Amino acid sequence: MELAGNWGEQKEKLKQKFAALTENDLFFSDGKKEEMIEKLKVKLGITKEELLKIIEKL
Repeated sequence: MELAGNWGEQKEKLKQKFAALTENDLFFSDGKKEEMIEKLKVKLGITKEELLKIIEKL
């Protein structure tokens, strides 16, 4: 899954879809993508696979 290229746009769509998400939740730096994904799946109460599918569909 690619986050870098259009992550700014994907991030905004995720915030619209999940109002509980903050800018902090969606911040990641190189090498920290897995850490961010883990934090998001816990906060949203969904599996990693479900989260990745949602992001792919944005």
